[in-house]
Amino acid sequence: MQDIAIVILTMDENEIRDRIRQLQEEHRDLDDAIFQMAGNPATDQLKLRRLKKRKLKLKDQMAWFESRLIPDLDA
Repeated sequence: MQDIAIVILTMDENEIRDRIRQLQEEHRDLDDAIFQMAGNPATDQLKLRRLKKRKLKLKDQMAWFESRLIPDLDA
């Protein structure tokens, strides 16, 4: 797990922006899948909940990466 943190902290701005775009695309795909499943009364509710949870995790990841793009201000 520590190796992942090191890789993330050494990413440059373009790599971070690319990762955000990937996460946004996956988020949109999940949104479409959730919309389709929600309209079907035979939908597996557990699967739907898991997709919604995954979508929220993606949103958190996007916010975290976006915060890496904000420069630190020295006080």
